[in-house]
Amino acid sequence: MALVKLLALAFLLAVPISATDYTVGDASGWTLGVDYNNWVSGKTFQVGDRLVFTYGSTHTVDEVNQASYTSCSSSSPISSASDGNTTITLNTAGTHYFICATSGHCLQGMKVQIPVTGSAAGSPSGSPSTPSPPGAQSMGVSLTSYSMSSMVMAVSSVVVVALGLGC
Repeated sequence: MALVKLLALAFLLAVPISATDYTVGDASGWTLGVDYNNWVSGKTFQVGDRLVFTYGSTHTVDEVNQASYTSCSSSSPISSASDGNTTITLNTAGTHYFICATSGHCLQGMKVQIPVTGSAAGSPSGSPSTPSPPGAQSMGVSLTSYSMSSMVMAVSSVVVVALGLGC
């Protein structure tokens, strides 16, 4: 009976808490004429959440630092995409800055800053992660060295084997 309870507990702990996908600009998408400050207000972004940018061929999504965001400069982006459908995983806490690099678009308000809090859903604070290679974020790739659910499953397996062996 204890084994059944232990297995049930391991299963409950292993169920990952899912991240949230946010479509930037909602139905309008990533385009001119959207108040992105208003779009951000009231939302809470967590590490692990994903931003989905949908946009036309005349736009880009460039992640930039704060200075480049303020000046609308895309001369040295952290990442850049122009495929029309870009998903970016928010891998770190802090403010992330995005602009459209098409001439004049950022100055017309096509930019957004995303305040990201906490650690990844289901991950312990300060858990190590492997940085994504250059350009990986623009392709929607997120690399982490381990997840809390895999650790729980590994520990649970060891406990179950130990119980089965009478340890």
